[in-house]
Amino acid sequence: MIRFDNVTKTYHGRKFEKTVFSDLSFTIKKGESIGICGANGAGKSTLMRLIAGIDKPSSGNVIKTISTSWPIGYASIFQGSLTGADNLRFLARTYDRPIQELIDYVEDFAQLGKFMRQPVKTYSAGMSARLAFGVSLAFEFECYLVDEVAGAGDERFQARADAEMRARRERSTLIMTSHSPAMLQSFCDRGAVLYGGSLIWFDDIAEACEVHSRLQNRAMKKFINS
Repeated sequence: MIRFDNVTKTYHGRKFEKTVFSDLSFTIKKGESIGICGANGAGKSTLMRLIAGIDKPSSGNVIKTISTSWPIGYASIFQGSLTGADNLRFLARTYDRPIQELIDYVEDFAQLGKFMRQPVKTYSAGMSARLAFGVSLAFEFECYLVDEVAGAGDERFQARADAEMRARRERSTLIMTSHSPAMLQSFCDRGAVLYGGSLIWFDDIAEACEVHSRLQNRAMKKFINS
């Protein structure tokens, strides 16, 4: 179970303040597959980081009774000056996993070849996403967070990533954000629309995608006519 109790998240900068969420409350039950729709800048990635525990709420509480992955494809888990293999060694020790077993799995999955022994800061965005995707799936979590990365890599990688995510969906909770309605409807049952700092819930993911599309079209017409 994942529960948000009156969560507010505000970012502060130099002469800048942005409240992404205000008094956000909801519960996701173990085993659910949830698709989150939202425009760019609506706060989807912030929501994922709060669920993962990477960010902390400004106020309120995030309560989890299940283990959650970091957002799949979240390359910030890596230290840029270390090689891909060295980053995997660090994660293996952190999560008490056999080092070579982890490296072998990720090498086979991500297919980075010689770049596995190069600093991560030399990777392209796609290579970093493939490394992060591979290491995320190398660990067994009770909840997987997928944030706009399933299209990374070539057709072989995409097919394997798709198969792996479907297998995890059958035995784990899945929370996914994407701009692709087809992808959300393929993986998710329930849905929610992130709009104006609120999360609007729907029992059917197709309905959530439809509402999100209407909101986007309304915003576009307003922009054109302004």
